[in-house]
Amino acid sequence: MRVLKYRKTAKNRLTVDRHSGNSERTHVHVVKGDVVRVLRGDDKGKEGKVLQVYPKKNRVLVQGVNIVKKHRRARTAEEEGGIREAEAPIAASNVMLLDPKTGAPTRVRARTDKDGTKERASAKSGDTIPFPSPSR
Repeated sequence: MRVLKYRKTAKNRLTVDRHSGNSERTHVHVVKGDVVRVLRGDDKGKEGKVLQVYPKKNRVLVQGVNIVKKHRRARTAEEEGGIREAEAPIAASNVMLLDPKTGAPTRVRARTDKDGTKERASAKSGDTIPFPSPSR
């Protein structure tokens, strides 16, 4: 048996400490179910519903935006292969929440309600932006 020159635990510990910031979640200003408008990129001006939020990567998946083509091989004899289109995530900084009252893009402010609960408010109109109802 060969004698190890370096301790594996020390090396692994350094790597984990050095890269621990990469996996931290960031605050994303939109939630699943919000209607947003794309501000930058090839799909600028398009509107869609947020299908999924990736807080570790600071990206969002928007319905009908950033369509990519995926080549898929048939895995079984009955299954058909081919090219299918699917949405790909885009950076959360490139989308902006739409004001439910005016339909214009707006920033979101946090506000505490009279009974002490936190709520989202539109920076432009000042109206409350309700959280989307969970759809299953």
